[in-house]
Amino acid sequence: MTQNTPIPSDLRRWVNEHLAGVDLVADVSWPKAKSQVWRVSAGSQAAYVKISPSALDYQREITGYQHAERALDPDGAPRLLAADPGLQAIMSSPQPGRVVRDLPLDTPDEQRVYALAGRALRRWHDASAPATDRDREAIGASMAGQAAEAAACLDSAGDQLDDAQRALVRCVAEELPHLARQLPAVYRHGDFATRNWLWDSPSGVLGLIDFEMAAYGLAAEEYTWLYAAVWVERPDLKTAFFDGYGRPLTAEEDRLLHLLTTRLGVSYLNSGLIKNDSVLIDRGRLVLARMADQDW
Repeated sequence: MTQNTPIPSDLRRWVNEHLAGVDLVADVSWPKAKSQVWRVSAGSQAAYVKISPSALDYQREITGYQHAERALDPDGAPRLLAADPGLQAIMSSPQPGRVVRDLPLDTPDEQRVYALAGRALRRWHDASAPATDRDREAIGASMAGQAAEAAACLDSAGDQLDDAQRALVRCVAEELPHLARQLPAVYRHGDFATRNWLWDSPSGVLGLIDFEMAAYGLAAEEYTWLYAAVWVERPDLKTAFFDGYGRPLTAEEDRLLHLLTTRLGVSYLNSGLIKNDSVLIDRGRLVLARMADQDW
């Protein structure tokens, strides 16, 4: 979606039903095709309004808000103010703070933020209701699909990998379904990246946002982006995170994380080669090099 898009008229009418006297509307969408988010204000009152890209995203986000209210501190996430399934619209309270991704922080503050993120995610996971048989089937299907994708990428782009990288991608294809059956399911945030953490330095509060990918899965799935983008080069932040989380990864979770991140890397590379996209190619090569350099 292009930023500065006017709020649709039917959404504007709905907003006015829940926040009378709106006098300011600002498009604050992420610069990606599916993002439709506005900040609306009525005098000193403000809220965020979002159109979910699909009915599934809408339902996941509603459930995620409900879970956040149960699991997190009162100031640990925005609150759901109103929702309309017909419009797939969600209105939520403002969450203090600034997006952590690319936020300039000194090392002690970075470590504090990561420890707080680990603490918040542990509370989120611990509040999970037991997974159903359908949830477990969905997790198994997801892992089987990712294993198959890794095998297909190896066939397509294997000549772009060195021997260690090829061997690691084969492990992804062979091990993911088996590992998934060994590990307990949790209700995941689903997009636990620093773009969805808000750090409010004056209050010392870290808040979580964006729940449209919340669903049952494996805890290690939460860490794939963090591992590839941050922890490989900043093990101190990994340590701080798991200090906050309250326990380290088990050996099986650590292996799963390594393989899932490898799958992400080879997928980036293969997509980049197909699309002739140098950004994806470079990203894939970097992730694969980092994963193959780890001591396994």
